[in-house]
Amino acid sequence: MVRVRPEMGKYNVIIMVVLLMDAIIARGQWTFGGGGDGLSMNYYIMSCPFAEGIVKDIVNRHLQFDPSLAAALVRMHFHDCFIQGCDASILIESTKGNKAEKDSPANLSLRGYEVIDEAKEEVERQCPGVVSCADIIAMAARDAVFFSGGPVYDIPKGRKDGRRSRIEDTRNLPSPTLNTSELIKMFDQHGFSAQEMVVLSGAHTLGVARCSSFKHRLSNFDTTHEVDPSMEAQFAQTLSRTCSAGDTAEQPFDSSRNSFDNDYFYALMRKNGVLFSDQTLYSSPRTRGFVNGYAMNQAMFFFDFQQAMVKMGTLDVKDGSNGEVRGNCRVIN
Repeated sequence: MVRVRPEMGKYNVIIMVVLLMDAIIARGQWTFGGGGDGLSMNYYIMSCPFAEGIVKDIVNRHLQFDPSLAAALVRMHFHDCFIQGCDASILIESTKGNKAEKDSPANLSLRGYEVIDEAKEEVERQCPGVVSCADIIAMAARDAVFFSGGPVYDIPKGRKDGRRSRIEDTRNLPSPTLNTSELIKMFDQHGFSAQEMVVLSGAHTLGVARCSSFKHRLSNFDTTHEVDPSMEAQFAQTLSRTCSAGDTAEQPFDSSRNSFDNDYFYALMRKNGVLFSDQTLYSSPRTRGFVNGYAMNQAMFFFDFQQAMVKMGTLDVKDGSNGEVRGNCRVIN
């Protein structure tokens, strides 16, 4: 009889577990979240194998024409997931009897809906009734990050579209006037740590803010009628010049508005954060270390960002009979 040493048996078990995990992932059955069909990396591998390629090509084409849409698509994904979960509720149009999320003041500056519509129309031609609008938003945001120079990462698919979209729910979106403690509390309610909140805020490496979101920092700050002291003086003058053009005037979050990099965190270190909710991340000792770390190490920012985005994309997802696959992303079936 051949005797197997205990340590060899242990290694054999480990190898068997690894092989089993590889087989499960390869078959697209490695699920995220609970209940229903769950999410998996290869959710559409059999039912609509070209879905991800279609979305990627359409996002790429739009970004070549208008690179600023990268920020818009990432922001849309965030605003969708933070309200009722990642269920494409942000796309639903208001009706006579219901004011939808997209008509909230916090969402009026959202754009990029045409990208999602075009992607949906194309996947419907290829595989009718299969690919959800919620998955298209998540894939488009991921691809927008990649095409603007950010990290490459995969996301699980299988979200269903929700049937509820109400303007009153958008009160749960983070305001640009929140301080660090308030931001930590709000993100904690969604299961995010303080560090994950900071790294997700790094999405502001893309895009711009409108003057209406930061003009309170220039006067009447905290009812003292003084400029926000957390701003560098020359930068305060820059914001004042921007706002001289009106509430809809736009200020880039950092010096590379269409490039996904860690310059946003450098801006915070220079006291050049555009929103109060940006600069507070450096002003507060609770989060300053994270800002410094990401400013000094872009690779760490990229890695942590992709991890946090995958996590955000699984917030309160609808699966199975809890949702639907809309034929038109703007209308409930």
